[in-house]
Amino acid sequence: MKKLAMIGCGGIGSYHLDHFMNFSDIELVGFCDLIPERCENFVKKSGKGKAFTDFKKMYDETKPDMVCIGIPPYKHGDIEFETVERGIHMFVEKPVSLDLGMAKEISNKITAKNLIAASGFQCRYDNINDPAKDYIAKNEIVVMQGSRVGGVPEVDWWRKKDLSGGQLVEQTVHQMDLLRYLLGDIELVYSIPTRGFITESEWAGYDTDDISTTIFKFKSGITGTMMTGCYSLNGASWDSKITIGTRSSRLDYILCSHVSIYGVDEQDIAEDIAGVVKGDGMQRRNENEIGIRFKSNVDFGTMCDRTFIDAVISGDPSKIRSPYSDAVKTLALVLACNESMETKQPVKVELL
Repeated sequence: MKKLAMIGCGGIGSYHLDHFMNFSDIELVGFCDLIPERCENFVKKSGKGKAFTDFKKMYDETKPDMVCIGIPPYKHGDIEFETVERGIHMFVEKPVSLDLGMAKEISNKITAKNLIAASGFQCRYDNINDPAKDYIAKNEIVVMQGSRVGGVPEVDWWRKKDLSGGQLVEQTVHQMDLLRYLLGDIELVYSIPTRGFITESEWAGYDTDDISTTIFKFKSGITGTMMTGCYSLNGASWDSKITIGTRSSRLDYILCSHVSIYGVDEQDIAEDIAGVVKGDGMQRRNENEIGIRFKSNVDFGTMCDRTFIDAVISGDPSKIRSPYSDAVKTLALVLACNESMETKQPVKVELL
Protein backbone atom coordinates (compact mmCIF):
# COMPACT_ATOMS: atom_id res chain seq x y z
CA MET A 1 0.00 0.00 0.00
CA LYS A 2 1.35 3.42 -0.97
CA LYS A 3 1.97 5.98 1.79
CA LEU A 4 0.68 9.55 1.56
CA ALA A 5 1.76 12.59 3.58
CA MET A 6 0.31 16.10 3.58
CA ILE A 7 2.02 19.48 3.95
CA GLY A 8 -0.34 22.33 4.79
CA CYS A 9 -3.28 21.62 7.07
CA GLY A 10 -5.46 24.65 6.39
CA GLY A 11 -8.68 24.95 4.41
CA ILE A 12 -7.46 23.48 1.14
CA GLY A 13 -5.68 20.70 3.00
CA SER A 14 -8.92 19.80 4.75
CA TYR A 15 -10.65 19.68 1.35
CA HIS A 16 -8.15 17.10 0.10
CA LEU A 17 -8.12 15.15 3.38
CA ASP A 18 -11.87 14.58 3.07
CA HIS A 19 -11.17 12.85 -0.24
CA PHE A 20 -8.12 10.90 0.90
CA MET A 21 -10.01 9.47 3.89
CA ASN A 22 -12.36 7.72 1.46
CA PHE A 23 -9.52 5.89 -0.32
CA SER A 24 -8.86 2.46 1.18
CA ASP A 25 -5.77 1.71 -0.91
CA ILE A 26 -3.48 4.39 0.58
CA GLU A 27 -2.01 4.90 4.04
CA LEU A 28 -2.10 8.39 5.56
CA VAL A 29 1.19 8.56 7.43
CA GLY A 30 1.91 12.20 8.26
CA PHE A 31 0.54 15.73 8.42
CA CYS A 32 2.75 18.81 8.56
CA ASP A 33 1.90 22.42 9.38
CA LEU A 34 3.73 25.27 11.08
CA ILE A 35 0.76 25.58 13.45
CA PRO A 36 0.82 22.42 15.62
CA GLU A 37 -2.90 22.45 16.35
CA ARG A 38 -3.72 22.18 12.66
CA CYS A 39 -1.75 19.04 11.92
CA GLU A 40 -2.85 17.51 15.23
CA ASN A 41 -6.45 18.10 14.20
CA PHE A 42 -5.79 16.25 10.93
CA VAL A 43 -4.51 13.27 12.91
CA LYS A 44 -7.65 13.31 15.06
CA LYS A 45 -9.94 13.73 12.07
CA SER A 46 -8.40 10.91 10.05
CA GLY A 47 -7.54 8.67 12.97
CA LYS A 48 -4.24 7.97 11.27
CA GLY A 49 -0.71 9.28 10.86
CA LYS A 50 1.42 11.58 12.94
CA ALA A 51 1.63 15.37 13.32
CA PHE A 52 4.78 17.32 12.39
CA THR A 53 5.88 20.95 12.18
CA ASP A 54 9.02 20.09 10.18
CA PHE A 55 8.37 18.50 6.78
CA LYS A 56 11.91 17.09 6.50
CA LYS A 57 11.47 15.29 9.81
CA MET A 58 8.14 13.97 8.56
CA TYR A 59 9.84 12.66 5.42
CA ASP A 60 12.62 11.06 7.50
CA GLU A 61 10.20 9.26 9.82
CA THR A 62 7.30 8.33 7.54
CA LYS A 63 9.07 7.83 4.21
CA PRO A 64 6.00 8.64 2.07
CA ASP A 65 5.61 7.57 -1.55
CA MET A 66 3.64 10.74 -2.33
CA VAL A 67 2.75 14.07 -0.78
CA CYS A 68 -0.06 16.60 -1.13
CA ILE A 69 1.27 20.16 -0.83
CA GLY A 70 -1.35 22.78 0.02
CA ILE A 71 0.48 25.93 1.12
CA PRO A 72 0.19 29.69 0.42
CA PRO A 73 1.62 30.77 -2.97
CA TYR A 74 4.64 32.54 -1.49
CA LYS A 75 5.74 29.44 0.45
CA HIS A 76 6.60 27.29 -2.57
CA GLY A 77 10.20 26.38 -3.30
CA ASP A 78 12.20 24.57 -0.63
CA ILE A 79 9.49 22.00 -0.05
CA GLU A 80 9.26 21.02 -3.72
CA PHE A 81 13.02 20.91 -4.24
CA GLU A 82 13.45 18.64 -1.19
CA THR A 83 10.52 16.48 -2.29
CA VAL A 84 12.00 15.98 -5.75
CA GLU A 85 15.45 15.28 -4.33
CA ARG A 86 13.98 12.49 -2.20
CA GLY A 87 12.10 11.01 -5.18
CA ILE A 88 8.63 11.57 -3.74
CA HIS A 89 5.69 11.99 -6.12
CA MET A 90 3.71 15.16 -5.44
CA PHE A 91 0.40 16.93 -5.85
CA VAL A 92 0.82 20.72 -5.62
CA GLU A 93 -2.05 23.14 -5.14
CA LYS A 94 -2.41 26.09 -7.50
CA PRO A 95 -0.78 28.49 -8.12
CA VAL A 96 2.35 26.34 -8.02
CA SER A 97 4.56 29.37 -7.27
CA LEU A 98 4.85 33.15 -7.62
CA ASP A 99 8.26 32.74 -9.26
CA LEU A 100 8.11 31.41 -12.82
CA GLY A 101 11.83 30.71 -13.03
CA MET A 102 11.71 28.61 -9.86
CA ALA A 103 8.62 26.73 -11.05
CA LYS A 104 10.35 25.89 -14.34
CA GLU A 105 13.40 24.64 -12.45
CA ILE A 106 11.20 22.43 -10.26
CA SER A 107 9.41 21.11 -13.35
CA ASN A 108 12.71 20.26 -15.03
CA LYS A 109 13.90 18.39 -11.94
CA ILE A 110 10.61 16.46 -11.79
CA THR A 111 11.13 15.36 -15.38
CA ALA A 112 14.76 14.44 -14.77
CA LYS A 113 13.76 12.28 -11.79
CA ASN A 114 10.86 10.72 -13.73
CA LEU A 115 8.44 11.62 -10.94
CA ILE A 116 4.67 11.95 -11.11
CA ALA A 117 3.50 15.47 -10.28
CA ALA A 118 0.00 16.93 -10.56
CA SER A 119 -1.59 20.27 -9.69
CA GLY A 120 -4.90 21.30 -8.17
CA PHE A 121 -6.82 22.43 -11.24
CA GLN A 122 -9.74 20.16 -10.41
CA CYS A 123 -12.14 22.03 -12.70
CA ARG A 124 -10.54 20.19 -15.62
CA TYR A 125 -12.23 17.02 -14.34
CA ASP A 126 -15.77 18.44 -14.49
CA ASN A 127 -18.11 16.69 -16.93
CA ILE A 128 -19.34 20.05 -18.31
CA ASN A 129 -16.03 20.33 -20.15
CA ASP A 130 -17.20 17.61 -22.54
CA PRO A 131 -20.04 19.56 -24.18
CA ALA A 132 -17.91 22.73 -24.03
CA LYS A 133 -15.05 21.06 -25.91
CA ASP A 134 -17.47 19.52 -28.39
CA TYR A 135 -19.09 22.91 -29.09
CA ILE A 136 -15.70 24.56 -29.57
CA ALA A 137 -14.46 21.79 -31.87
CA LYS A 138 -17.51 22.01 -34.13
CA ASN A 139 -17.96 25.79 -34.31
CA GLU A 140 -15.80 28.69 -35.44
CA ILE A 141 -15.17 30.63 -32.24
CA VAL A 142 -14.95 34.41 -32.63
CA VAL A 143 -14.58 35.74 -29.08
CA MET A 144 -14.67 34.94 -25.38
CA GLN A 145 -15.40 37.02 -22.30
CA GLY A 146 -15.19 36.05 -18.67
CA SER A 147 -15.64 37.31 -15.15
CA ARG A 148 -15.04 36.16 -11.61
CA VAL A 149 -16.16 38.29 -8.69
CA GLY A 150 -16.09 37.54 -4.98
CA GLY A 151 -15.21 39.03 -1.64
CA VAL A 152 -11.94 39.29 0.28
CA PRO A 153 -10.88 35.94 1.80
CA GLU A 154 -10.32 36.00 5.55
CA VAL A 155 -6.63 35.07 5.51
CA ASP A 156 -3.94 37.66 6.13
CA TRP A 157 -1.54 36.60 3.39
CA TRP A 158 -4.23 36.77 0.69
CA ARG A 159 -4.66 40.53 1.18
CA LYS A 160 -0.99 41.15 0.33
CA LYS A 161 -0.35 40.97 -3.40
CA ASP A 162 3.32 40.08 -2.98
CA LEU A 163 2.26 37.03 -0.93
CA SER A 164 -0.81 35.84 -2.83
CA GLY A 165 -0.22 37.23 -6.31
CA GLY A 166 -3.59 38.97 -6.15
CA GLN A 167 -7.00 37.59 -7.01
CA LEU A 168 -6.23 36.85 -10.65
CA VAL A 169 -3.24 34.70 -9.67
CA GLU A 170 -4.65 33.07 -6.54
CA GLN A 171 -8.34 32.51 -7.41
CA THR A 172 -9.18 33.42 -10.99
CA VAL A 173 -6.27 31.21 -12.04
CA HIS A 174 -8.90 28.43 -12.19
CA GLN A 175 -10.73 30.20 -15.01
CA MET A 176 -7.49 31.24 -16.68
CA ASP A 177 -6.47 27.58 -16.68
CA LEU A 178 -9.85 26.59 -18.15
CA LEU A 179 -9.32 29.10 -20.97
CA ARG A 180 -6.09 27.31 -21.88
CA TYR A 181 -7.74 23.90 -21.47
CA LEU A 182 -10.71 24.75 -23.68
CA LEU A 183 -9.37 27.28 -26.18
CA GLY A 184 -5.59 26.79 -26.28
CA ASP A 185 -2.66 28.93 -25.27
CA ILE A 186 -2.79 32.70 -24.92
CA GLU A 187 0.15 34.58 -26.40
CA LEU A 188 -0.50 38.24 -25.47
CA VAL A 189 -2.17 39.97 -22.49
CA TYR A 190 -2.90 43.54 -21.46
CA SER A 191 -4.18 43.97 -17.90
CA ILE A 192 -5.47 47.08 -16.12
CA PRO A 193 -5.93 47.09 -12.30
CA THR A 194 -8.18 49.28 -10.17
CA ARG A 195 -7.96 50.05 -6.45
CA GLY A 196 -9.78 52.33 -4.04
CA PHE A 197 -13.17 50.67 -3.55
CA ILE A 198 -11.98 48.49 -0.66
CA THR A 199 -10.75 50.57 2.27
CA GLU A 200 -8.27 50.01 5.07
CA SER A 201 -11.12 50.27 7.57
CA GLU A 202 -12.78 47.26 5.91
CA TRP A 203 -9.69 45.09 5.72
CA ALA A 204 -6.60 46.05 7.71
CA GLY A 205 -3.40 45.56 5.74
CA TYR A 206 -5.21 45.17 2.42
CA ASP A 207 -2.74 45.72 -0.43
CA THR A 208 -3.98 44.22 -3.67
CA ASP A 209 -6.19 45.04 -6.64
CA ASP A 210 -9.93 45.42 -6.15
CA ILE A 211 -10.56 44.73 -9.83
CA SER A 212 -8.51 43.90 -12.90
CA THR A 213 -9.54 43.62 -16.53
CA THR A 214 -7.42 41.68 -19.00
CA ILE A 215 -7.52 41.59 -22.80
CA PHE A 216 -6.25 38.36 -24.38
CA LYS A 217 -5.01 37.28 -27.75
CA PHE A 218 -5.03 33.52 -28.16
CA LYS A 219 -2.55 31.71 -30.38
CA SER A 220 -5.48 30.72 -32.56
CA GLY A 221 -6.37 34.37 -33.20
CA ILE A 222 -9.38 34.49 -30.88
CA THR A 223 -9.55 37.58 -28.66
CA GLY A 224 -11.22 37.92 -25.30
CA THR A 225 -11.43 39.58 -21.90
CA MET A 226 -11.47 38.55 -18.24
CA MET A 227 -12.67 40.84 -15.46
CA THR A 228 -12.04 39.76 -11.90
CA GLY A 229 -12.61 41.47 -8.58
CA CYS A 230 -12.79 40.86 -4.83
CA TYR A 231 -14.99 43.90 -4.13
CA SER A 232 -18.28 42.01 -3.77
CA LEU A 233 -20.37 42.50 -0.64
CA ASN A 234 -22.97 39.89 -1.60
CA GLY A 235 -23.84 37.33 -4.22
CA ALA A 236 -26.04 39.72 -6.18
CA SER A 237 -23.19 42.02 -7.21
CA TRP A 238 -22.00 40.04 -10.25
CA ASP A 239 -22.52 36.95 -12.34
CA SER A 240 -19.25 35.04 -12.70
CA LYS A 241 -18.90 33.02 -15.89
CA ILE A 242 -17.13 32.47 -19.21
CA THR A 243 -18.96 33.12 -22.47
CA ILE A 244 -17.62 31.69 -25.73
CA GLY A 245 -19.26 32.97 -28.89
CA THR A 246 -19.55 32.32 -32.62
CA ARG A 247 -21.23 34.63 -35.13
CA SER A 248 -24.59 32.99 -34.50
CA SER A 249 -24.42 31.16 -31.16
CA ARG A 250 -22.78 31.19 -27.75
CA LEU A 251 -21.89 28.97 -24.82
CA ASP A 252 -22.19 30.18 -21.20
CA TYR A 253 -19.84 28.31 -18.87
CA ILE A 254 -20.66 28.68 -15.17
CA LEU A 255 -17.69 27.36 -13.20
CA CYS A 256 -18.47 24.17 -11.24
CA SER A 257 -22.16 24.44 -12.12
CA HIS A 258 -23.33 24.11 -15.72
CA VAL A 259 -22.90 24.91 -19.40
CA SER A 260 -25.73 26.43 -21.47
CA ILE A 261 -25.65 26.63 -25.27
CA TYR A 262 -27.79 29.11 -27.22
CA GLY A 263 -28.34 29.81 -30.89
CA VAL A 264 -27.66 26.30 -32.15
CA ASP A 265 -30.58 24.40 -33.66
CA GLU A 266 -32.34 22.38 -30.98
CA GLN A 267 -32.19 19.18 -33.01
CA ASP A 268 -28.50 19.70 -33.75
CA ILE A 269 -27.81 20.12 -30.04
CA ALA A 270 -29.81 17.06 -29.12
CA GLU A 271 -28.17 14.84 -31.74
CA ASP A 272 -24.67 16.32 -31.86
CA ILE A 273 -23.64 17.56 -28.45
CA ALA A 274 -25.89 15.46 -26.24
CA GLY A 275 -24.00 12.46 -27.60
CA VAL A 276 -21.04 13.60 -25.51
CA VAL A 277 -22.93 14.08 -22.26
CA LYS A 278 -26.68 13.99 -21.71
CA GLY A 279 -28.27 17.42 -21.57
CA ASP A 280 -30.68 18.44 -18.83
CA GLY A 281 -33.50 19.69 -21.01
CA MET A 282 -34.26 22.73 -23.11
CA GLN A 283 -34.13 26.05 -21.26
CA ARG A 284 -35.87 29.21 -22.42
CA ARG A 285 -33.81 32.36 -21.76
CA ASN A 286 -36.39 34.65 -23.34
CA GLU A 287 -39.25 34.33 -25.82
CA ASN A 288 -36.90 34.21 -28.80
CA GLU A 289 -34.00 32.19 -27.40
CA ILE A 290 -33.92 28.57 -26.38
CA GLY A 291 -30.87 26.65 -25.26
CA ILE A 292 -29.85 23.44 -23.57
CA ARG A 293 -28.16 23.10 -20.21
CA PHE A 294 -25.56 20.51 -19.17
CA LYS A 295 -25.20 20.35 -15.40
CA SER A 296 -22.11 19.41 -13.44
CA ASN A 297 -22.94 16.05 -11.90
CA VAL A 298 -19.58 14.60 -10.87
CA ASP A 299 -17.39 15.07 -7.81
CA PHE A 300 -14.53 16.54 -9.83
CA GLY A 301 -12.46 17.36 -6.74
CA THR A 302 -12.39 13.73 -5.70
CA MET A 303 -11.72 12.72 -9.32
CA CYS A 304 -8.70 15.04 -9.42
CA ASP A 305 -7.22 13.55 -6.25
CA ARG A 306 -8.10 9.99 -7.22
CA THR A 307 -6.44 10.37 -10.62
CA PHE A 308 -3.19 11.40 -8.94
CA ILE A 309 -3.36 8.47 -6.50
CA ASP A 310 -4.05 6.03 -9.34
CA ALA A 311 -1.14 7.44 -11.32
CA VAL A 312 1.27 6.85 -8.44
CA ILE A 313 -0.04 3.37 -7.74
CA SER A 314 0.07 2.31 -11.40
CA GLY A 315 3.11 4.33 -12.43
CA ASP A 316 1.08 5.73 -15.35
CA PRO A 317 0.43 9.51 -15.25
CA SER A 318 -1.33 9.68 -18.63
CA LYS A 319 -4.79 10.35 -17.16
CA ILE A 320 -3.69 13.36 -15.11
CA ARG A 321 -5.34 16.35 -16.80
CA SER A 322 -3.18 19.00 -15.15
CA PRO A 323 0.39 17.79 -14.63
CA TYR A 324 2.78 20.13 -12.84
CA SER A 325 4.49 21.02 -16.10
CA ASP A 326 1.21 22.26 -17.58
CA ALA A 327 0.34 24.17 -14.40
CA VAL A 328 3.59 26.08 -14.93
CA LYS A 329 2.20 27.25 -18.29
CA THR A 330 -0.90 28.62 -16.56
CA LEU A 331 1.39 30.30 -14.03
CA ALA A 332 3.26 31.98 -16.88
CA LEU A 333 -0.07 33.34 -18.13
CA VAL A 334 -1.27 34.86 -14.86
CA LEU A 335 2.16 36.27 -13.99
CA ALA A 336 2.27 37.93 -17.43
CA CYS A 337 -1.00 39.63 -16.49
CA ASN A 338 0.57 40.91 -13.26
CA GLU A 339 3.56 42.17 -15.23
CA SER A 340 1.23 44.04 -17.55
CA MET A 341 -0.48 45.67 -14.56
CA GLU A 342 2.89 46.85 -13.29
CA THR A 343 4.32 48.06 -16.61
CA LYS A 344 1.02 49.34 -18.06
CA GLN A 345 2.02 47.66 -21.31
CA PRO A 346 0.93 44.57 -23.27
CA VAL A 347 3.03 41.54 -22.33
CA LYS A 348 3.89 38.46 -24.40
CA VAL A 349 3.19 35.27 -22.49
CA GLU A 350 6.10 32.87 -22.24
CA LEU A 351 4.85 29.77 -24.05
CA LEU A 352 6.75 26.92 -22.42
